Amino acid sequence: MSRRPRVLLAPDKFKGTLTGVEAAEAMAAGVRAAMPDADVRIVPLADGGEGTVDAVLAAGAEEHEHTVAGPLGSSVSARLALRGRTAVVEAAQACGLQLLDPTPATALAAHSTGVGELIRLALGTGAERIVVGLGGVACTDGGAGMACALGARLLDASGRPLPQGGGSLADLASVDLGPLRETVGGATFVAATDVTNPLLGPHGAAGVYAPQKGAGPAEVRLLEAGLTRWAQLTEDLGATPRDLPGGGAAGGLGWGMVALLGAGLSPGADLVMDLVGMDEALAWADLVVTGEGKLDRQSTYGKGPVALARSASDRGLPVLGIGGAVEHESWADHGFTHVSSLVELVGEEQALRSAGPALQRATEAAVRRWMDEDTAPVVRAD
Repeated sequence: MSRRPRVLLAPDKFKGTLTGVEAAEAMAAGVRAAMPDADVRIVPLADGGEGTVDAVLAAGAEEHEHTVAGPLGSSVSARLALRGRTAVVEAAQACGLQLLDPTPATALAAHSTGVGELIRLALGTGAERIVVGLGGVACTDGGAGMACALGARLLDASGRPLPQGGGSLADLASVDLGPLRETVGGATFVAATDVTNPLLGPHGAAGVYAPQKGAGPAEVRLLEAGLTRWAQLTEDLGATPRDLPGGGAAGGLGWGMVALLGAGLSPGADLVMDLVGMDEALAWADLVVTGEGKLDRQSTYGKGPVALARSASDRGLPVLGIGGAVEHESWADHGFTHVSSLVELVGEEQALRSAGPALQRATEAAVRRWMDEDTAPVVRAD
């Protein structure tokens, strides 16, 4: 007797409507409507930013919830995922832009202290490898707040602790990284990001991203001066040079992690696929269904569904892609067998208001279309 067809459901979030887990559950209902005997496996995706912890938790990691400092100091709740000796943290859970109303004042005051607190808590679980998903943060402090939470001492010219926030870094007079190095010990770190911007300059953390966080021209200049001073003093202590590609990620947190913690930078989608065991899932599957809120040109630059489609296609697997909205693109060149859009199926208003039912319908239609049109066997030989 032949086995049941195996369908792998691995969507990223449909931003503003469905988490990756919710999207996968809606897809599962659609698959079962089209293929009642299917054996379904859910492995949600993420690209290193929002949803990364959820994706790793869905793959069987252990959840730890903590209270840490938010971007302006008030307490926020944040979670980390622990899988074996690897802990996964999202910077945005501690200092995300969504945690405040951005203004010029918050652009200067926001800091990454909560990220350092999450790292310290992860170390306390016994984790030996810590992955930090970058992106979506409110701060532009080059990881200075993170460093302080891990024991570093940042002082002004009078020998007083420097106030938190990127706006204070221009007054930095001395740095002591010794306590930080004692705290992190022999742990290894990975920063997940697809950003290639450097720390400084017109394409850097302040020049490109600070305006999105409420900064005007005067605040950008002050933040740039502060990051420059921070880089200068830490380079004098042997830290990584400031021109590191990707150092501008998350308000310079990318540079801070590499310079201060010895972190490696890794493309987020590839890293998450490794963390959730995607190779094993692809080896199991006969058909892959993936998607996200918008499939467009940006999706082809390191986003999870496209990275997955390419990997699955290389294994000879058919891949159905479903987006909330889909822009014209040569999707077959990126590994997709078929691509469909919720907006085209039910209209934009319905796609936003009833994303779950719409995604279920779209998945059912996509699977039926594939079964009708595709000449390959539904079940591969093991």
